[in-house]
Amino acid sequence: MAAWTGERADWSGGSAGAFHSPALVAEVLGYLRPERGGLFVDGTVGGGGHAAAILERSESARLVAADRDPEALEAARERLARFGDRARFVLARYSELVEVAGLETGSVAGVLLDFGLSSRQVDDPLRGFTFAPGAPLDMRMSGPGGGGATAADLLNGATEDELARVFREYGEEPRARPLAAEVVRRRRSRPLVTSDDLVAALRVVLGRSAAPREKARVFQALRIAVNRELESLEAALPRLRDVLEPGGVLAVIAYHSLEDRIVKDAFREWSRACVCPPDFPVCRCRGRPLGELLTRGAVRPDPGELAGNPRVRSARLRAWRRAL
Repeated sequence: MAAWTGERADWSGGSAGAFHSPALVAEVLGYLRPERGGLFVDGTVGGGGHAAAILERSESARLVAADRDPEALEAARERLARFGDRARFVLARYSELVEVAGLETGSVAGVLLDFGLSSRQVDDPLRGFTFAPGAPLDMRMSGPGGGGATAADLLNGATEDELARVFREYGEEPRARPLAAEVVRRRRSRPLVTSDDLVAALRVVLGRSAAPREKARVFQALRIAVNRELESLEAALPRLRDVLEPGGVLAVIAYHSLEDRIVKDAFREWSRACVCPPDFPVCRCRGRPLGELLTRGAVRPDPGELAGNPRVRSARLRAWRRAL
């Protein structure tokens, strides 16, 4: 599993001019084929790197740029201003995008989801995504004013069983149960408030200072749980599939095995003609594939891209096309 800090860094700093290169741009364009024209959707627009590349490819391409982070959406708005009304901006998480943006069935030529954190999110201490000393345990993708439970709320309110499940399932933490027990023990005397509190609990469980990768997987687990990332992905994929026009493409860039597995399984299931249980004597399902896989395995950055942008090292691209 990849370390989560800053893996997708296509925007940073305080202006739209300070961008890193988005991941796998040429490959994304190759699958989405925006030169066809039509409506495209970037459901995790960040600073707008992929979105700009899509709109640059064809003057007949239009785009819905969406993000749940208001700061990210403003950065994208600034970067994409030159495209005028060809870009429309929507503040929404991707699982709610179809309804919030009013996307109609069969109306979209292509959809892109690019998961992960940007440098700006990680580097802002108030966002609480980092295990740097003194960072608040927040981790909400929607920002400090976005509402909902924080990582501190989860750590101080969940049961030991719930915490163990989060650490084990979302962080693949081998010491999930002892870490959950240590968190519960500590919060009896004082609530966990900052990154230091969680790192101290991990230190006790390990019997030594935690390595950056060990910290990263625990903080990743909390971030996934706080933002309900896997549940949102499972809900979003079929909704976004259904708004694709015939021949429309859904492309997803994942950064760790949990989200990539969900995407892989969904794309495979949609590409099968029959999804009945093996013991059914007669097919009772749809009896035809909904579309086809465009990527037989995950597409990874090549050595040239990694040399120029090492933060995309764990990016995995998969693409699927709706049947004609």
